[in-house]
Amino acid sequence: MEGITYLFLNAMTVASILMVVGLGLAIIYGLMELINFAHGEFVTIGAYTLVAADLLGGSFWMALLCAPIVGALFGILMERVLIRYLYDRPLAVILATWGVSLIIRQGIQLTFGAKGFGVSDPLVGTMSIVGVEYPVYRLFLIVTALSIMATCYLIIRYTRFGLDVRTVIQDREMAACMGINTRRINLMAFSAGSALAAIGGVLIAPLGNVLPHLGLGYLAKSFFVVIVGGVGNIAGVAAGSCLIGGLETFFNYHIPVSLSQALVLILAIVIVRYRPQGIIPK
Repeated sequence: MEGITYLFLNAMTVASILMVVGLGLAIIYGLMELINFAHGEFVTIGAYTLVAADLLGGSFWMALLCAPIVGALFGILMERVLIRYLYDRPLAVILATWGVSLIIRQGIQLTFGAKGFGVSDPLVGTMSIVGVEYPVYRLFLIVTALSIMATCYLIIRYTRFGLDVRTVIQDREMAACMGINTRRINLMAFSAGSALAAIGGVLIAPLGNVLPHLGLGYLAKSFFVVIVGGVGNIAGVAAGSCLIGGLETFFNYHIPVSLSQALVLILAIVIVRYRPQGIIPK
């Protein structure tokens, strides 16, 4: 029983990280129908925001507040300078965002160096869950991710901005005819997705070393989450995160990590093959 509880909590930890990172990508991909290859670098930006705060004598909580602002500012700059001129050229967006990801990665490496940084857990100690002692920080991560998901759902479901977003997702041309400023919605959505990725980076950083290529591993996983769960809805992100995170955690306990990731990819491809609309359709 204890082993099952520990496995479940680890799966929830991985799924929670994927929820936050995947939600940012889902907003961009679901609304703008653009593949942002620099999304993983916004995770790295969030992690290095925590590193910078740590080097300057700040705290984890300060970085958690500053990271979404930094991520949103980078997102606004990227959308205004580059993305908005490529909406009708999806292949050019892929190449451009891939180039931006390389620039960001090299810029971080030049600024902070290639070595890894370790940041201490902001919450030390463990808590007993059904007889299992589990790190308090990981429980905080799970609760934070669920709170972010719930907040995003309430915004999308019950605010005027959320109504505009849902209208643009369903029919961009009709939304423009109804007077919705689709360019402003795109800008806000891109900055929000970038901010969520940066929050994910801060949450990930205390779990291991922070490296310039940290975000690369989460780019592919976040795409799996969005596509398998269902493009264009928050429930799909939650379902995809739990599925991918749960499978990865379960396989990691029994087989090598590289083989585990390959199996998760194969299963994701099978799901998309037989259910292309995702687990929870838009």
